[in-house]
Amino acid sequence: VVEDYANIGGLSAIHQFCRVGQHAMVGSYSVIKQNVLPYSITASDHEAKIYSANRVGLERRGFTPDEIEPLQNAFRILTRSGLNTTQALARIAEEVPQTNEVKGVVEFIRASERGFTK
Repeated sequence: VVEDYANIGGLSAIHQFCRVGQHAMVGSYSVIKQNVLPYSITASDHEAKIYSANRVGLERRGFTPDEIEPLQNAFRILTRSGLNTTQALARIAEEVPQTNEVKGVVEFIRASERGFTK
């Protein structure tokens, strides 16, 4: 499933049954084997990984800094803290403002059957 406003770069391969979240950007030539988080920039050379929140794309769609900053903080915790997913979600609940976008990312992760690209 490719959700609203997702952007898939040319010659990218996405495994069947993977979900690409809303406002996500997948870089060209990427190989995606797990779900791609909403609002993220994801690319791969050999293994796909999240680089950051899709700040430029979100700004172009009218998101405010107050909506984007919590997403960036949540992605840092998910991908760079060294915590497992359960621990990272608990830390996000404690430390990151619970905007609609952050709640959407957390719900996306909890609903994921394939896991998600880190």
